[in-house]
Amino acid sequence: MSDEERPIPAGDEPTGAIRWDGPGGRRWPRALGESTSGEEGGAALPEAPPPEEPTREQPPAAAESPKTAPSPKKKPGSKRRKALRKKQREEKKARRTKPQPEPDPWEEERSYRPIRTRRDGRIGCLGGLMYATFLISLSIILAVFMWMAASDVLALNKPAGQVEVTLPAEIFTQKQVDVTDDAGKVTGTKTVTSADIRTVSGILKDAGLINYKWLFQLYSSFSHADLKLNPGTYALSTNLDYRALVTKMQIGTGAQLQTLVMFPEGFNMDQVFARLEENGVCSAEALYEAAATAEFSYAFLEGLEPGDPYRLEGYLYPDTYYFYQGMQASSAINKFLSNMHYHVTEEMWQKTNSLGMTFRQIMTVASIIEKEAANDDERALIASVIYNRLKQDMPLQLDSTVVYARRATGETRVSPEIIQATDSPYNTYLNKGLPPGPICNPGMKSIQAALNPAESRYMYFALDMETKTVRFFIYYNEFEAFVATQDYG
Repeated sequence: MSDEERPIPAGDEPTGAIRWDGPGGRRWPRALGESTSGEEGGAALPEAPPPEEPTREQPPAAAESPKTAPSPKKKPGSKRRKALRKKQREEKKARRTKPQPEPDPWEEERSYRPIRTRRDGRIGCLGGLMYATFLISLSIILAVFMWMAASDVLALNKPAGQVEVTLPAEIFTQKQVDVTDDAGKVTGTKTVTSADIRTVSGILKDAGLINYKWLFQLYSSFSHADLKLNPGTYALSTNLDYRALVTKMQIGTGAQLQTLVMFPEGFNMDQVFARLEENGVCSAEALYEAAATAEFSYAFLEGLEPGDPYRLEGYLYPDTYYFYQGMQASSAINKFLSNMHYHVTEEMWQKTNSLGMTFRQIMTVASIIEKEAANDDERALIASVIYNRLKQDMPLQLDSTVVYARRATGETRVSPEIIQATDSPYNTYLNKGLPPGPICNPGMKSIQAALNPAESRYMYFALDMETKTVRFFIYYNEFEAFVATQDYG
């Protein structure tokens, strides 16, 4: 298309520069020099409708034959049109002569790359499918995880069975907690026993009672299970849920195993505590601490201040007891004391007063009788010898008290050298009167003998090694002659 044939922008063409061609009302620029008047033989064309109202355009009237059209007359806008065309030619020439920028190597390289078709639709569909697959997979994983956790907490689908687990006392510690009233106000503190939940969860996992240690630890943190558990051995079912496990592992429940332990007459406190430890009831260390510091409200302990664990010597009544495995030391000791309280009667208190003695002195005499007597018939006579020597202000000179003073060494043989080397208030060879307290835990027969001594003049007694009975003497020379015939090795 030549410059003369280029369309003139709307609004710039002069009147008469547009002709209608066809019923569609399409505008075409007329050729240069073409007449629009009747002078050149063409019929005059109507002016084009304004561009802002194209819907009102009307089809051109029938054109007259070019042969009869009059010669064109110059319109006032022809100069303007020429100037516009001149300007367009100058701009086109300027674009041709304008220096081109240096070519970009990257652009040149990219121009040789193949044109890729757009994949927006395909990626969107695939991305949605992948996202949906991810959500479904995540939901399935979470559902499986929650089901497994719930099955462990609630003990679902677990085979029935029974196992024994032991919570050792070593995993329990003492700690201070706040005491609050009904309004939630802190009113003080108290000491409680707290279990190491990490160790407990490991014990339960090894026993097959739980599957996830971390889950039991999480449950315990919310339920404060560490303050509810007690040391001991428990028989637990494998189909117990977490809550039932915590409830069962407490003292006094039917799940806690009990141990039957027998303590004979004449055991001292060291022997009693050692046997309790051997049977897994509690440690000897905890027992000594409880004996020294725990408060026990019994009349026969009146006046015995805390601090010395041996204040309870003589009051651990010998008998056969059931103990829970791993029970508290104070509770174990209280079993002995409670049994002692049950056996002490009002008549015994009255008899003690009639003898002008304290109950502790009676228990001290009874403990000596327990260690010296070989048979029940001898107990009352031994009591009479003890009281007769006390009345005469004579030292008791009893080997059993020296052995007790040296109990830490384990020696049971007494010699003059050992007697002189034993500096203890329990050495009745070197000290007059009764020792400071009982030397063992006597049985009821020895206690009754101390309360009801026989009437006698005996001042001495010695064991007959042949008959395994005790011989009694009034005079020292008779006693000395008999002892010379015995081999006490």
